[in-house]
Amino acid sequence: MFTLRSRSLGWVVTSHKACRLDLIGFNLTECPVLYARFLPKKMASMEVDEDVAAEATSSSQSVAVESSSQAAGNTSNFTAPTSPAPPAQPATGGGSGSALSDVSPGNSVMASAGTVGSVSVSLHPLVILNISEHWTRQRAQEVTSEVQVLGALIGKQTGRHVEIMNSFELSYDMLDGNIIINREYYTLKEEQYKQVFSDLDLLGWYTTGDTPGPPDLLVHKQICDLLDSPIFLKLNPMARHTDLPVSIYESVLDLVNGVPTLLLVELQYTLATEEAERIGVDHVARMSSHDVQESSIVAENLQAQYSAIKMLASRVRLIAEYVKASQRGEVEFNHEILRQVNALAHRLPVLNSEKFRGEFYNQCNDVALMSYLGTITKCCNTMNRFINRFNLLHERLAMGQSISYPLPVYEEWLGS
Repeated sequence: MFTLRSRSLGWVVTSHKACRLDLIGFNLTECPVLYARFLPKKMASMEVDEDVAAEATSSSQSVAVESSSQAAGNTSNFTAPTSPAPPAQPATGGGSGSALSDVSPGNSVMASAGTVGSVSVSLHPLVILNISEHWTRQRAQEVTSEVQVLGALIGKQTGRHVEIMNSFELSYDMLDGNIIINREYYTLKEEQYKQVFSDLDLLGWYTTGDTPGPPDLLVHKQICDLLDSPIFLKLNPMARHTDLPVSIYESVLDLVNGVPTLLLVELQYTLATEEAERIGVDHVARMSSHDVQESSIVAENLQAQYSAIKMLASRVRLIAEYVKASQRGEVEFNHEILRQVNALAHRLPVLNSEKFRGEFYNQCNDVALMSYLGTITKCCNTMNRFINRFNLLHERLAMGQSISYPLPVYEEWLGS
């Protein structure tokens, strides 16, 4: 039993059998082969006695030899070391001082398929609208299709659930082909948003484009300096499929050829809307540059009901054709579908009850009464306008003024 401590790496080992390493957020649990690989590399930087270091090194090598055959089938990317490994080069973009690689060999920034995300994400439509507007405006200014925009994501995090509610733009500079985020601009925007949305915090960043690549990972490392575990959202404005062209990722540390490498894991997300967002999205969806004709709210509601009834009629027609084809033997009988059709057909006799007829007639009378009331109100308004004009006409005739109305109906009213 021994204890190893390292302030620079931030991990503690209390037993070479338990072998749990908390290395920059990466856990190695019950894996003696990885333990044997990491322990000789970091032994020089630990504050331990020489006898404890010798005991730990010998014990780790023995554990590695004994478990190498068992670990070969489970960890295909790692092998038990037969000689001390050379020290790895420090990462260029990180400040932890560990051997952390930006990308894995082959420029692959995605983790293995078996890696699962650690949080659940809810995405608000306002974020998608903001990113789309940002990209469209930038594209119109630069007059090119190869446009990439950057921004920050803000929202709330409760436990392992992240809710992305809003976003704002970020300014950046290009240095040797790499994107460098303007920290002063970010600080200013964060202070301004904190004054309005005090309960929202920084959750990550967004950009536009296709699949993530090494440049995105370099920007992600800059965001990691501002936030521990940022969320990465990427929107593809040139996508042709019908699904939402939005992908959300989080970063994880994985060992690639014995080197801790920052990789991305895709997260599953759901859409979350509020009442104001639903109204705004519905208004945007109704707007069209090709349809400039204005229509009333009643016409829009009737159009929606007409579309629903039309769809219902097409579905009922399809069911009837299936039943007829089954009777003729053209298609094979599917008893589950036929049971559902039978259950649907048995709902119709419920509408023939006395209670339904009474309620239906009452509703028809109410609708007819409201229609008649509107017609009477319109007639009263027309009559009121006629009386006002008739009185004005007689006043002018009494004062001897000449009246020239092009309407012959007034001559008939005056008895001429």
